[in-house]
This record gives sequence, C-alpha cells and structure tokens, in this order.
Amino acid sequence: MRRAGRSALSPLLKRLKLYFDLLKRTTSGYLYVVDLENKVALTSPNIVRDFGIPAETMEFLEFRRAWRSIMHPTERERVTEVFDAVLQGRVKEGCVEFRARTRKGDYEWVECRCAAALDREGKKTLYAGIFRLMGQRNRADAVTGLLNKYQLEQRMKAALDEARETGRGGALMILGIDNFKIVNEAYNRSFGDQVLREVAQRIKKILSTDFRLYKLDGDEFGIVYPGADEADVENLYRSIQTALLEPQPIQDRQYFCTMSGGTVFFPQFGKEYLVLHKYAESALTFAKQSGKNKNCIFSKELYNRWLRSLTAREDIRRSVEDGCRGFSLCFQPQVGADSQRIIGAEALLRWQNSKGRMVAPMEFIPLLEETQLMIPVGKWIADTAVGICRKWQEIIPDFRMSINLSYVQLRDPSFKDAVKACVERYGVDPKSIILELTEHTVTSDWNFINREFASLRECGLKIAMDDFGRGCSSLAMFKNLSCDIVKIDRAFVKEILSSDFDRRIVEYTVELCHSVGMSVCIEGVETEEEYELLTKTCKVDSIQGYLFGRPETQQGFEEKFLTHKGAERSGHDTYER
Repeated sequence: MRRAGRSALSPLLKRLKLYFDLLKRTTSGYLYVVDLENKVALTSPNIVRDFGIPAETMEFLEFRRAWRSIMHPTERERVTEVFDAVLQGRVKEGCVEFRARTRKGDYEWVECRCAAALDREGKKTLYAGIFRLMGQRNRADAVTGLLNKYQLEQRMKAALDEARETGRGGALMILGIDNFKIVNEAYNRSFGDQVLREVAQRIKKILSTDFRLYKLDGDEFGIVYPGADEADVENLYRSIQTALLEPQPIQDRQYFCTMSGGTVFFPQFGKEYLVLHKYAESALTFAKQSGKNKNCIFSKELYNRWLRSLTAREDIRRSVEDGCRGFSLCFQPQVGADSQRIIGAEALLRWQNSKGRMVAPMEFIPLLEETQLMIPVGKWIADTAVGICRKWQEIIPDFRMSINLSYVQLRDPSFKDAVKACVERYGVDPKSIILELTEHTVTSDWNFINREFASLRECGLKIAMDDFGRGCSSLAMFKNLSCDIVKIDRAFVKEILSSDFDRRIVEYTVELCHSVGMSVCIEGVETEEEYELLTKTCKVDSIQGYLFGRPETQQGFEEKFLTHKGAERSGHDTYER
C-alpha cells in the first residue's frame, strides 16, 4: 500500500476527539469519522494495527484509497456504491459486508455500518461508521433457506482439492435475476423476497441430487458442477430458462422472471476459489450487459473487457463531470414503410474515452445506469437531440426524433420537466419527440412505467416500446399499455423470409397494435426482400435498418439524407423539401 502522510485534525474533529477516544475504548469495532467540509478522516488505532491503514488521521481521499486497496477486488465497486449512496444523500445510512485484507495478508469478513450527519442548514458535515469482524456465520440464507455463500466457498474448495487429486475438474456457475433491482424499487422487499424463494424452488426442482443450489448476495445463486463440459453447462442453463418460463403468481400479480449466468471452468482457469468466483462474476456481468437471459462462458478476452469496464467507471464519471465531454450522438434514419421517405431518426449515444477509444454502448451504458450518471447524460441527450430535431424540421417539417430512455431516468423526478423544458426552449412540437423504453424494462415494472408513460403522453410526447419480442410480452399489455409505437425486434426479421412462424407473429402483432391505435416500426431490415414482405404482407408503418441507412454523425446524416445529392446517393426516395 502507498504510504500516506499523517494529516492534522480539523477544528471539528479536535472537538470530537474526546468522545471518539472514549468510544474506541468501549468497543472492539473499528471506528472512523470524516469531516466532510475539511476532507479529513480520523480512524481508531486498531485499524492501523490490524489492517495496515497508513495513519490514524488522513486526507479523506487518501483514506478512501487506503480502504479500497484492502477490499477484496471483486467487492470494491459494490461496497463503494453503498458508501457513495450515503455520502450523496440517496440513503440515510448504509450496511454492507465485504472481505478486507489484514496486515498479515489474509482476507477477513467485516460488516460496515455508516451514516452521515447534517448541520442545522441540512448540509452534510460528518460521515462516520464502524467496522466489525463477522466471525462465525450461519449456514443457511434467511430468505430462501438455501446454503449460503460461505458454504459455496467450502464446496468449491473441496471440488478444487478433488481436481488436484483426480484431475477431474468442473464448472462454477453464478446466476443472477435480470432486472431484480427494478423489482425491489417497484414493489417492496417482501415481494422481492417471494421472487427469490420462487426462483430458488424452481431451480432446485430441476437439479439432480448430485447438485446443490447456493444463495449468494442480492439476487445471485451459485452451482458447482463437477465434471461438466460446455455442453453440460448449456443443457443445465436451458433447463433453468425453461423452469422460469411460466409467470410467478406473487401478491395477486403475474411476474415474469429471467436469469443470466456466468460460468467458469476449473482448474484450467483457476485453482483458487476467490479467483474463480471473480471470473464467474465477470462472465455474469458480461451476460447482463449483452442483453440478459443468457449464460456467458468465461474467457480471458471477456475478462479483459470486464476489467476495462471497472476502469471505465471513473473515466466515464470524469467525462460527465466535464460537461459530457467525449459523448456524442449518431442518428439512424427511419422511413415510412409505403413511401420510403425519411420521417425521422433514432438518436444513439456514443462515447469516446480519455484515451481516444470508442467504447461499445453495451459496455458503457450499463455503467451509466449503475452509477446513476444516466440522469445527467440523459438530460444532455434530450437537449442535444431536440435541438438537432428542430434544425432538421426546417428541411422536413414533420421530422421526428426518437430518444432512448432508461428506467433510471424515469425514476428521476426531474426528468419529465427537463424534457418539457427542452421542447419549449427549441419550439418543437412535442408530438415529434418519441421516447423509447425497452420491452424487458416495461414488463419488469408494469404499473409504475405505465403511469409515467401516461403522464409523458399528457405533455404531448410520443412513447415507443423498443425491442418488442425479446422478453415476455403478454396480450394484456397491449390492452392497457399507454404507448404510441411498438418497435419489433430484429430477431423476427432475420428469419422472416424462411420462417412462416416469424411472419405470422409479425402480422399478428401489427394487426393487434393497429386495433388499439398503436403504430409499428420494425427494426433491422437489411434487404429489399425483407422490406417487400414487411410492407405488403405485414403492413408495418415504418422501417429502421441498414437497408435505408446506418447510424451516422450529425454531419453525415445531413449529407446523406437531408440533401438532394445525399438522397440520390442513398438509392431511395428519402428526401422531400
């Protein structure tokens, strides 16, 4: 650990020192208190003694760096999020368990409770907490009754011992419920606990007596599969998917649930449990970032991408704090199905990191959502896209702009007002602004999202459900959903020429949408044959896909689609003055 110089106590901490010294003599825990105004931290001497923290008094940033350095690498981001939630005032207090490296080099489980104190003006002045060693743990998870993460660790160590003796390895699979955070936010803790219990029971039913299902932190579960190869793992994961197909009847609701998985094989990728657990978690993260409801097998390439995402968190935070530096928008054209005329575009977010590398959206957008940074970035997107829409309406008066929306933004009370302000500032007809939310998000928090959709539509804005067909859509959704446009996912287009089933699904969906007053846009159209079938047989309203154009920069879009010359180059009648 890098040594930090001892800092002088601030006047506030000097006044508190007497009480702090009294407390540290009456508890075996590890105490700390931070003067947030002067950025100075005071820790009890046992932290220095047992964990090798450089000094009892340090600058706050040095204190944070010191603690991050002794946290187990797989838990740093999770723990930091809890601490930051308290510091930023999103929650009044926090409690988190994690492994901390002692001065001897061993990892010990500790529990940390922390809180912030406010002055009379409501300004945060103090941040304090206590760490304690957890010692012996219960064997069973309190919610599901499954053996817990500590028992999984023991099982994996036994499997690794067996692998060393016999040469017979296996797989560690970690499963996570998709969008479970939304469940807890949308309903309540009791509802979430019932979901966990139902998922546990369904998975247990399909496992043979040779397997155990373990409950890990949050929404995660673990399975050790001795002797497994990729085919075995794939079959197991498909069985889990099948077990979750039926909706869960919970508190008079029908809840649909999917799970993502991350799998690592041992001993070829690791001979220690902590290493393998980290690898499986990285694969799970990648599975969720790349669309959810899938199982990803660990590879070094995948792991390196995961490591880059950890580094990217701070990089992207700096970009946002610097006025969304490095962010830009690309625009993919949307055309009328009958006319092939440009009617609008979808604004797509792009990000160039501090090293000049363009980062894939599937890598950085989950980071924005996890860190709540999507809220300021979303306001920047809205302002930029609405302004460009106004400019392009000088060429195409009825031009409309589609803007992707995240659940995080919908939960932000200031979001609706921010969009309304953009529309008013640029003098744009609200009907020309379309907000898109993915289907799996809609179905995860049906009641709340439908209310928000209705409120946004009252402002004149249009609402679209994106990626229809990826998730678990129901007929009831069409009856009650407060939206204007349904965008059918590319998955139904790529086989539509050869699959009578896919064609019928699209036809039926279009007919159903039209019957309740919704229009249909179909995504991913790449060939003339697909276009002809979708317009003449399926009767969709609008088209988006490479056949008519790829995502372009603002300048590229204007040159290709908003000039006579550009329209001629495109090969389609996409331009009307």
